[in-house]
Amino acid sequence: MRLQNRIAIITGGANGIGRATATRFAAEGARVAIWDLAEEAGRAGAAEIAGARFQAVNVTDPASVESAVEEIVQAWGRIDILVNNAGILRDAQLVSYKDGELRGRMSIEDYDAVLGVNLRGVFLCTRAVAPVMMRQSYGRILSTSSVVGLYGNFGQTNYVAAKAGVIGMTRVWARELGRYNITANAVAPGFIATDMTRSMPEKILEMMVARVPARRIGQPEDVANAFLFLASEEAGYINGAVISVDGGMVTGT
Repeated sequence: MRLQNRIAIITGGANGIGRATATRFAAEGARVAIWDLAEEAGRAGAAEIAGARFQAVNVTDPASVESAVEEIVQAWGRIDILVNNAGILRDAQLVSYKDGELRGRMSIEDYDAVLGVNLRGVFLCTRAVAPVMMRQSYGRILSTSSVVGLYGNFGQTNYVAAKAGVIGMTRVWARELGRYNITANAVAPGFIATDMTRSMPEKILEMMVARVPARRIGQPEDVANAFLFLASEEAGYINGAVISVDGGMVTGT
């Protein structure tokens, strides 16, 4: 029960890594608030987790975030852990050029959408929760980055920019908030079995697995376990770190 009586918010908690993290935290004694716009999945997840509650929160909207934080504080009195996990993909090449012709470009709309959820959302949620943690002199701010935020990836200018930005903000917050007994750390998942990867063609999946020294796709629970450690007292002196959970994928490239 490493999170006994802790209060945790998990954005993007309706599915995948977020849901696995909510389940793991609750099993370790935490009360969990699941934030998501997928209401059906979010409410179903909250119903299955003892003591959990669902809130329909748009992490790109300051009013939505601030209101949800106030609701949690009023209901549970404090916020100990924030897991910034909400994210989207809108992949495209920066510029597609073939046979001397311009075939396409990443749209401004797709760039802004990904930066909005994956970077602005992390900023807004952390900005809203940090004052609560500062008043209580305790907090854990955890964010989902990605190995592509460390090393780049073809066709993901927007996603890589956001995930690299998450790492940068994490290191700033480690410096700014550490004096208040608040740590800020990031987890960088590799190839994880989520709804997105399960929809990929079999040959692509096999190719991706072949790049991983562990020779398997990671599970959402693998990432949830990393978040659990960083949220626990055992990780109290880890601050500003980025932990890759990728089965050695980067080593194998």
